[in-house]
Amino acid sequence: MLSTSTLPLYSHSKNNFGFYNKQRINFFSNGTKNSSLCYSFMGSVFPFTVLYTNTSTRYLHLKRLSIIAAASSSGSRSSRRVYKQSQAQAPAAPIKGITSFVLPAGAFVVVTFVLWKLVEKILLPKPTKSVLEENTPTQGVKWSFAPGTNLLSSFGAKVERESKLRLNDFAKELRSFRSVDMSGRNFGDEGLFFLAESLAYNQTAEEVNFAANGLTADGVKAFDGVLQSNIALKTLNLSGNSIGDEGVKCLCDILVNNSGIERLQLNSSAFGDEGAKAIAEMLKKNSSLRVLELNNNLIDYSGFSGLAGALLENKSIQSIHLNGNYGGALGAAALAKGLEGNKSLRELYLQGNSIGDEGVRALMSGLSSHKGKLTALDLGNNSISARGAFYVSEYIKKSKNLVWISLYMNDIGDEGAEKIAEALKHNRSVTNVDLGGNDIHAKGVSAIAQVLKDNSVIAALELGYNPIGPDGAKALAEVLKFHGNVKDLNLGWCQIGASGVEYIADMLKYNSTIQSLDLRANGLRDEGAICLARSLKVVNEALMSLNLGFNEIRDEGAFAIAQALKANEDVRLVSLNLMNNFLTKLGQSAITDARDHVFEMNEKELTIVF
Repeated sequence: MLSTSTLPLYSHSKNNFGFYNKQRINFFSNGTKNSSLCYSFMGSVFPFTVLYTNTSTRYLHLKRLSIIAAASSSGSRSSRRVYKQSQAQAPAAPIKGITSFVLPAGAFVVVTFVLWKLVEKILLPKPTKSVLEENTPTQGVKWSFAPGTNLLSSFGAKVERESKLRLNDFAKELRSFRSVDMSGRNFGDEGLFFLAESLAYNQTAEEVNFAANGLTADGVKAFDGVLQSNIALKTLNLSGNSIGDEGVKCLCDILVNNSGIERLQLNSSAFGDEGAKAIAEMLKKNSSLRVLELNNNLIDYSGFSGLAGALLENKSIQSIHLNGNYGGALGAAALAKGLEGNKSLRELYLQGNSIGDEGVRALMSGLSSHKGKLTALDLGNNSISARGAFYVSEYIKKSKNLVWISLYMNDIGDEGAEKIAEALKHNRSVTNVDLGGNDIHAKGVSAIAQVLKDNSVIAALELGYNPIGPDGAKALAEVLKFHGNVKDLNLGWCQIGASGVEYIADMLKYNSTIQSLDLRANGLRDEGAICLARSLKVVNEALMSLNLGFNEIRDEGAFAIAQALKANEDVRLVSLNLMNNFLTKLGQSAITDARDHVFEMNEKELTIVF
């Protein structure tokens, strides 16, 4: 007779849960009179115990086991025994045994996997390059003209459609508008091939900007057969594209037969002397180009020499921009020889070419023999000292056509400033003078100021980044109070201070010419702002723009300026810059209220920048 018993597994000292290194597990009865369910694992006999793991507590617990016991054949009465196992001993032995089994099994799996991978790598052939290229479209990466180019295949088709629609819109713009700006769209060479077709026989677009679009030398080929037939396009901007020497050569071969483009911009296009020589050869044959911008490239002496040779033959070019290249003194000397025989050039920009004093001497000699009428000359950031300033001043004295001269960020000092001032006494053509960043002090500024007493031609004077101090401000203000015709005055970063700005403020009460005044970063603080506020209360029919940025002005100074704006019913100011000061919301609110008051009283918009 069979009976069912529930045996709680408590402590039992005779149970053994050892594991041994065999290969089979069998479940059987041990054959004793009151047998329990047992199993054989790798040759050893163990009582059967059900173990489970609780995932929340990660402890091993014991389950109750139901055991069916058989009645004895002799007819003896059935008996029930309760076996107990020790709770403390039960988990330790199985865990130790399991560890000894799992570690070898895990090592066997790892070794097998590694061997399988090695065999797979050795036996399977690698796909060839052609196979990779054929499979590329199926790997889920799509090319797009729009931002966010590498997308998964689920989005690739949609992005590709949107990109084509965008290109179609760009093409419509090319066919519809006179000036089209497509800079920074990053459509690449393929996009340019698509768009270039819209330029062929186009009679609408006159200015096209393709700057910063990731174009290369291959993309320039898109213009072949297009620009030759287009006579309406006047300006082509390819700046910011790394087309290199090869791209410039390709473009020049195309432009040789173009009779429409007058302005070509190739700034920051990563080309050097070879590209410059190709441009020079194109200039010898092209008669339509007027403005050529080659700023921030890698043109050295050899490229400058090539361009100089082109100037001897070209009779149409009027403006050349070579800022930020590597011409040096030799390049300037070579360019000077080309300038001697050229009659058409009007503007020459050579900022940042490390020309030095010797290069300036050669260049000024060539310009003095120049048969044309140069109106603009930029010699900024070229390591020019007082000696170089002397050569420049000699040219200024003789020139009757020069309008704009820049010696920005050189090192002419007070001595050089005095030489330039002496030249300006004799010159009556120069209207814009830029002497910023030349270590000019009060002495040099005083010499410049004296020129303004008799010179009524100079309209713009840049003296920023010179430590003129309060004394320099005083010398300048005393002359400008009743003399000169200066409309734009830049005195930013001149260490004027609150004491120096008093002279400027007093000058504004009487001056009737200055329209724009830049006083940035002069340490004016509230005291200086209050001085200027007093002048703003007085009717000034000229001043329209005032820049007081970076002056450590706080709310007290802002309140004074606000009251001045409200008090002056005829204020002409249209722009007030208070950027990077120490104004709180109260100060900003006061200035904003004053702006609204000006609009209500005069119906004039006053732009405030905080």
